[in-house]
Amino acid sequence: MANHTQALSFGAAAADYDRFRPRYPQVAVRWALDGLGDAARVVDLGAGTGILTRELLALGHDVTPVEPDPGMRAQLAVATPGVEALPGGAEAIPLPDGAADAVLVGQAYHWFDRERAHAEIARVLRTNGTFAPIWNTRDERVEWVAELGRIAHMDSNATNLVESVTTFGPAFGDLELGEFTQRTALTVDEVVGMIRTRSYYLTADRSSQEAVDRELRDLLATHPDLAGRERVELPYRTLVFRARRR
Repeated sequence: MANHTQALSFGAAAADYDRFRPRYPQVAVRWALDGLGDAARVVDLGAGTGILTRELLALGHDVTPVEPDPGMRAQLAVATPGVEALPGGAEAIPLPDGAADAVLVGQAYHWFDRERAHAEIARVLRTNGTFAPIWNTRDERVEWVAELGRIAHMDSNATNLVESVTTFGPAFGDLELGEFTQRTALTVDEVVGMIRTRSYYLTADRSSQEAVDRELRDLLATHPDLAGRERVELPYRTLVFRARRR
């Protein structure tokens, strides 16, 4: 897993992560699972606090969350009654061969050791099963959103993702890409709260965190597209990469 410290930093802010991070558009989740029918056996890999798990449950699927961070697993249990996440990661999934119709990943694929993870995901998928990482990415085609990303040291934008995800390895067929849009309405304090759940912020020293807070509040108070508003609409592009297991 790339950058282990940052990847496992989220548990300290698990409740805020669950509160402030955007949800996944239902149309995007349906697209990821297209062709699998109702009540598919789905692994939510890197499940975090269960944001994607709950979307999958709402669609009627049989979901097994897998998450390495104990703080995130604990928050998932609180926010998703009756569901317990299994401890584990993409490189060691605690499930038998062919156990899943689909493996979905919300916001976590870029932390994986890809070669090892692809082989492990292929192992737990049945033939013709689906692997689909999903990201909510800020729409940095909007100028103030790009500035927000600069302030908060967030560089995983949509263009970088599309360019970096080209194959899931020899066990999978060709990749398909689906793109969907959504907007999340947030107060200024909620925008700041959301930024405080990012890995850079969580692992930064206090002076760096204070600088991010200060610049972010200044942006939201003075930018001509935002000044004077009680709530701002943060636009997102939701990207779904999908491939079938051979």
